[in-house]
Amino acid sequence: SKKISKTQSVTSQVENGIAADDVHIGPSDHVPWLEDRKWAYIRLEGRNFGDVPLNVELKLEVWDSPNSAGVIIDAVRCARLALDRGIGGPLLGPSGYFMKSPPVQYHDDEAYRLVEDFIAGA
Repeated sequence: SKKISKTQSVTSQVENGIAADDVHIGPSDHVPWLEDRKWAYIRLEGRNFGDVPLNVELKLEVWDSPNSAGVIIDAVRCARLALDRGIGGPLLGPSGYFMKSPPVQYHDDEAYRLVEDFIAGA
């Protein structure tokens, strides 16, 4: 489901793992009054100097279509490079960087390096 793929995309980037009860990604359905906007509420909890609790809350609002356009354009460019080079099958580096649920999930920094290597023809 969309909720599962979004949750896995986020939790796969956490170094030491995260308990299922400590993360919530949703809703995974259409909210008509948001139109083409997406809202994300992010809450970070931690400890500061002296083990003092620290909480940060953030609301992020984006327009979804233009926010996704650059990612799609870059993914299509990589697909074109693959066609020109006679490469078939999943493009693991590019899909690991551009897609929420790629065949292989890499950490962002490694996926970025793999995309750069793919573009360079390495």
